[in-house]
Amino acid sequence: MSAPRAEDEGALPQRPDTPCVAVCSTTFDEICRGCGRSVAEVAHWVSMSAEEKERVWVRILAQGYPRRNT
Repeated sequence: MSAPRAEDEGALPQRPDTPCVAVCSTTFDEICRGCGRSVAEVAHWVSMSAEEKERVWVRILAQGYPRRNT
């Protein structure tokens, strides 16, 4: 029996545990300059479901995050 693949229906892509890149800054607004998450998303990340995290991942990747050198 093979392991489920990301493209299988209902399977989520493999992602790192967090989009954090240790470039934390919310100086100008409520969005981290390093990972692209909102302050609330950062604060609640550990309690979010896999599906909620995936929605955040999709959005931040589309916006060009995470960024190591901003």
